[in-house]
Amino acid sequence: MGLSSVLTDPAVPLMADASAVINLIATGSAADILSALPNRVVVVDHVPAELETGRPRGRLACDGLKALVGGGMIEIVALPDSAAAHYENLVIGAAAETLDDGEAATIAYALAVTASPLIDERKATRLCAERFPHLRVACTVDVLVHPEVQQRLGLEVLRESVFRALQDAQMGVLPHHLDWIVEVIGRERAALCPSLPQRVRSAASAPDLQR
Repeated sequence: MGLSSVLTDPAVPLMADASAVINLIATGSAADILSALPNRVVVVDHVPAELETGRPRGRLACDGLKALVGGGMIEIVALPDSAAAHYENLVIGAAAETLDDGEAATIAYALAVTASPLIDERKATRLCAERFPHLRVACTVDVLVHPEVQQRLGLEVLRESVFRALQDAQMGVLPHHLDWIVEVIGRERAALCPSLPQRVRSAASAPDLQR
């Protein structure tokens, strides 16, 4: 498993947005993952409010987040005044250049306190690269590939955790992480994951001529 995580500084807090929280809960191993991760994980208070909106549709990540907060795995914080300008710049403007409240608050907080936002949405990742090139952005896969997380879970639990996040939460995967994902879960399971690009699923489902 040769992929390296961008999470190289344990002193830097991680600001998880709603998509990252949903992905971690979907793994079924969130408590083990977060306890193995050396970084402090923080969620701005816009995120639990966003997750609550899914409750009427049977989406219960809000309860999973409450359990992780209650267990001391995640801390909920309020957006500081120093982040207000960044937040407004990320929510006001054309749709292609703005984000939803949770993503914007997550990034704004990370900018204000020198943290790493943990986000999986491509538009948010793109906007960070364009506007805040100094900001070290991470995603759920960076957490899963962290060596201490892999050591804690072991290969079999890691494999199941990654597959659940892909299947149940439709975890987004960045292009440079795709080979690692297929290596971990296997070609047959990769073909079953709708959040993976069609080219990856098609290649994964193709007959292996070397067998």
